[in-house]
Amino acid sequence: MDLDHLKSQFLRRPRILWLVLGAMLLVSVLPLSLYHRQVLQLSQAKLTDTESVQQTEVTRSLAEEIQLFDANLYQQLISERQILELTGLTDKVDSSARAPQVTSVLENFVASNPNILYLTAVSKDAKGAEAGNFRADQDPFVSKALQRAFTTTMQSLIFRSDPLAIGSENRPAFIMAVPLEINDRFSGMLAAVVSLDDVLRRLKETSVRGRVVFIVDHNGQIVAHPDTRQFVPGTDARPNSPVAVQVAALPKELRTTETMRRFQTLENGHKAEMVGTYTTIPDLNWAVVAQRGLDEARADAGVNELNAQALKFVVVVTFAALILGYLFAVGISTPIRALAASTLAISRGEFHQRTPVQGAAEISELAETFNSMAGDIEEFVEQLKQAANENHELFLGSIRMLAAAIDEKDPYTRGHSDRVAKYSVIVGQYLGLRAEDLDKIRISALLHDVGKIGVDDRVLKKPGKLTDEEFDLMKQHPSKGANIMRPVAQLKEMLPGIELHHEHVDGRGYPHGLQGDEIPLMARIIAAADTLDAMTTNRPYQSGMDLEFAMNRIRQLTGTKFDAAVVDALDRAVKAGKIRLTAKLVEAQV
Repeated sequence: MDLDHLKSQFLRRPRILWLVLGAMLLVSVLPLSLYHRQVLQLSQAKLTDTESVQQTEVTRSLAEEIQLFDANLYQQLISERQILELTGLTDKVDSSARAPQVTSVLENFVASNPNILYLTAVSKDAKGAEAGNFRADQDPFVSKALQRAFTTTMQSLIFRSDPLAIGSENRPAFIMAVPLEINDRFSGMLAAVVSLDDVLRRLKETSVRGRVVFIVDHNGQIVAHPDTRQFVPGTDARPNSPVAVQVAALPKELRTTETMRRFQTLENGHKAEMVGTYTTIPDLNWAVVAQRGLDEARADAGVNELNAQALKFVVVVTFAALILGYLFAVGISTPIRALAASTLAISRGEFHQRTPVQGAAEISELAETFNSMAGDIEEFVEQLKQAANENHELFLGSIRMLAAAIDEKDPYTRGHSDRVAKYSVIVGQYLGLRAEDLDKIRISALLHDVGKIGVDDRVLKKPGKLTDEEFDLMKQHPSKGANIMRPVAQLKEMLPGIELHHEHVDGRGYPHGLQGDEIPLMARIIAAADTLDAMTTNRPYQSGMDLEFAMNRIRQLTGTKFDAAVVDALDRAVKAGKIRLTAKLVEAQV
């Protein structure tokens, strides 16, 4: 092909610049998306401001109603105290003779005020009369609160209790008490258990469209909540409401209204973004709290519908831009995908893969260069594979020769290392180990007795039972083997099998007394394989056992000497016929 033809081919191919300019049409979507985002942020801020104003109005209005409710209740108790004084009953509330009259006065007060569940007037000896359908002595919390009220009024102070839950329905209530006095001296107490049902009704009326309005005290505990089942009076509201946390941190006498913007809390196990406002009631040490999720506020204000319409418009514009961009980009993406596929194939080892020469001039050039490079890589890789295979075979051959030389020191252990390696690999296969891990186990098992090079022949070949001193010498062979192989960097990952194959899972093995998972899996596998071969071959101190007997013995040692998973894998291999006994030798089918 002459130079002019190459030049004409190059000129006919589209330049990558024009293809990129076509794809840049997608940028037209970006300003629209940014504008949409800005509008949403402004809408969100406006929505938050509106919700804050509404919550402020609600909490302040309820706070004023509750404060008026408390003031009226206080005035009613003071009026009742004055009635007792005018009728001369203040110092006779515990008199048995005047008990009917005192009870009648109290009952008239309870009957005229539906918020009073219980009323009692007691002397300074804490004895007196009571009225109302509620039995205070049957509720331990109310009884304790009345005791605290008595202690407080003894100091000529007004008492208001912490929130109480009354009855099985957990109706919110509290106790208000005023001292009875004669000549400015304490003579008793007038106390009322006050129902907050009217307050609860107002909370339910204002808790609409996802907004929740409730009351907490200065400790962050629920006073009244629309959901009386989940939020019982006295329950700590702080874990579910950061607003309650902030209220609990305020000075008790502070009168204020504050809004917490966009905090997060958990609702039904999911995080929800909220807006919350509180207004304090210093006289009661309470605060009215209003919370609302921004999702509910957005839905109520129609923001979600507006957002959906805007998103539809963005989607339409984006879809049109994508179609146009695709038509331009397909010319560049097709050859690039082909080049990427070829690159991926080469990364998988398919070095014969080539990419078609097509597309823009620059991409065609790149494809031609890539194909040339791929040919060179294929040639080099083949050479490297051949050299690696030769080196690996030489390495394994050296390992096998070393293992055979070790086994030849004792005629009874001839072929022992090779058999242990085969059994170990089979067990590893049944345990689902990777090929590279099986190769490491094979090499480690072949070398597991290399330390016997350093054991005296008189001990190694002794036909009878070893003495304690001789056995101590024999127990050194795992550590010696590891020390012999440690300078060889390529055998670093095989050292655990060499050094630790005589460790027991119960910690009674050697050389380190490791136990359980402290022993590497490689060593646990080799330990079982080593024992199986030792039991099924003739030794100076025993005749070879049959395979089933040896397996029964190994199963018995599960959990003490051997790992349960390894024994299970070995057992399955034997039952599958992968390891079988032939001519008094155990053979492995790998």
